[in-house]
Amino acid sequence: MRPGAPADPGWTGGAWGRRAHCVLCPNPSPMTLEGTNTWVLGEPGASEVVVVDPGPADEGHLRAVLDHVAGSGRRVALTLLTHGHADHAESAPRWAELTGAPVRATGRGHDDLAAGERLLVGGLELLVVPTPGHTADSLSFLLPAEQVLLTGDTVLGRGTTVVAHPDGDLTSYLESLDRLSRLTGSGAATSIAPGHGPVVPDAGGTVEFYVRHRRERLEQVRAAVERLRGPEAPPADGRDLADRVVAEVYADVPRAVWPAARLSVLAQLDYLGML
Repeated sequence: MRPGAPADPGWTGGAWGRRAHCVLCPNPSPMTLEGTNTWVLGEPGASEVVVVDPGPADEGHLRAVLDHVAGSGRRVALTLLTHGHADHAESAPRWAELTGAPVRATGRGHDDLAAGERLLVGGLELLVVPTPGHTADSLSFLLPAEQVLLTGDTVLGRGTTVVAHPDGDLTSYLESLDRLSRLTGSGAATSIAPGHGPVVPDAGGTVEFYVRHRRERLEQVRAAVERLRGPEAPPADGRDLADRVVAEVYADVPRAVWPAARLSVLAQLDYLGML
């Protein structure tokens, strides 16, 4: 995400449409915004639900999700992970113990979800959309009945995401954005339920912004490298190229989140063949 993006005091989770409900994890930070969104998905009147991203190892949060599910008279039949980062997936083993439900994902020892796979749980339909780039194992899930796309960290509710080099890859990320552009352009997805931040009602406009932002950042990084390698470049002062680019291109964000910005810069330098 864009490091240092401010919190939105209005976002506390809750329902989106008739089939999706967010239980917000209390783990706010500059990198997680208000916290991790744990999504509970269920067909109206069904007895089974799907949970997407149970979140970090926070027993209180897991109990809050269980209370929400039990309060509606339903049970967890399946858990899905958008990717393996701890703020989304650390609690998965404990969550499986609490619910008895299988956990499905891709990569990191899973590899049990296929591109385009159709999942049916209690009458609820979900489609698996591979969206690597933020991480190699990143997935999104399309809920056709609501025309909503659950994107994990591929597209956020506010700001932009980190391409977490070396696991993350900018070529893959741009291809994933193209895939999402086709989904939004066809009308299959009109809103986004992200892994952090509020629901995005304009999926198409947001994906277009992400594509434009990435192209602009690439040009900024390219220009910064040319300056830093030029005859009038300032002294390196022991910093490598990536750190020097971060200091130029991300000068307007707090230094506390420069390490995250460095990951995206490394991904961009790799993409540009400038490492």
